Amino acid sequence: MKIDFDKYKDGLVPAIVQDASTNKVLMLGFMNQEAINKTNNLGKVTFYSRSKQRLWTKGEESGNYLNLVIMLLDCDNDALLVKVNPSGPTCHKGTDTCWQEKNTESFGFISQLEDIIKHRKENGKPEDSYVASLFDKGINKIAQKVGEEAVEVVIEAKDTNDNLFLNESADLLFHYLILLQAKGFQLQDVINKLKQRH
Repeated sequence: MKIDFDKYKDGLVPAIVQDASTNKVLMLGFMNQEAINKTNNLGKVTFYSRSKQRLWTKGEESGNYLNLVIMLLDCDNDALLVKVNPSGPTCHKGTDTCWQEKNTESFGFISQLEDIIKHRKENGKPEDSYVASLFDKGINKIAQKVGEEAVEVVIEAKDTNDNLFLNESADLLFHYLILLQAKGFQLQDVINKLKQRH
């Protein structure tokens, strides 16, 4: 990496730290060449502390290290993206990130859908909400619905109508998310199992 340390008066470049799994931005620090070398050699992110006027390995006091996955240089050669696996909270205030965000994976629209299902489970009226009506009927009805949708996916998979196949696949996934919550779980729990098996 050919880093332009001359761009800033202090000779340091900003280093944006991002969780390699969740893609959450954890913190911002500053690095000089010595900090970069130590990070690469140690495998733990090391910054140049402007307040302490020395190298500082994140976690050297707390034990909450930022374990290096990869370091990338931006298009102008004057900023770093440091992807890490954190071994605890990142912020010195004890939060996951320096912006007080939870460092959890997001599955985009699926996560939004899980939130809607949870809200309907807790607050919905069976007469007004299909999801609330399923929860009201109990686990057997929900499990039965997942089974029915799974059979319909198999049937459509053997046919050539892609639109029907995708519609049935959406129905299966939707009802599976309901079943997970009926059992007290979310998609993240299934992802964690898959990661353990990987």
